[in-house]
Amino acid sequence: MRLVKRIANLGYGSRKEVMRMFREGRITDAAGEVLYADDAVEHDAIRVDGEPLDPPQGLALMLYKPVGYTCSTKDAGRLVYDLLPPRFRLRDPILSSVGRLDRDTSGLLLFTDDGGLLHRIISPRANVVKIYRATLAEDLRGDEAALFASGTLMLESETTPLAPARLDVLAPREARLHLGEGRYHQVRRMFAAAGNHVVALHREAVGGLALGDLAPGTWRTLDANEIARVFDSSGSAGHPGST
Repeated sequence: MRLVKRIANLGYGSRKEVMRMFREGRITDAAGEVLYADDAVEHDAIRVDGEPLDPPQGLALMLYKPVGYTCSTKDAGRLVYDLLPPRFRLRDPILSSVGRLDRDTSGLLLFTDDGGLLHRIISPRANVVKIYRATLAEDLRGDEAALFASGTLMLESETTPLAPARLDVLAPREARLHLGEGRYHQVRRMFAAAGNHVVALHREAVGGLALGDLAPGTWRTLDANEIARVFDSSGSAGHPGST
């Protein structure tokens, strides 16, 4: 792929704009030598305005989404894409969030421009467990863990019961929930069905990948080992008794 197309596809500008960047000497190699549009250069050796070129197609990253941001490219208000470099939303293929967190939920959100990886993660067959910490308006009754693990809980306006989910009680009004499916506002609706209300919700992990020391509003790319951890099925929500 010609350098112009490669750099344009990463969101740095249109092909015309990238050609202008070449003419202005803004695209160089690692040693600072100016590159030309027809040069054959390894991806890792390319610099734009002195900075390494963004990762090529196949990018995957994790973001610590704060409360108040919407998982959208177009909605009004603060968007999760505002927390990423502006060019990331212009990549071709597009950089998409892997599932969504609602505006009032914080925590781990994955992004990728690899359509195959995205569909592997969200496919019900993969049974990728999402782990949430919920703060509740009222004390837990004590029967929620059995109710959520039963595989019989029906949410309002739905016709099929939820898959078994594991609940860990952390405090009278705090719990950790392990889910292997992702229905609309599922955690909030589950606690509503149990007669309670979620006042704060935070996603701690997706599969075996956790936020770690990532700070709110920041992000980092994922390597192959970290992507593989997403598919770690230990503690699966399909087996509520597992640890």
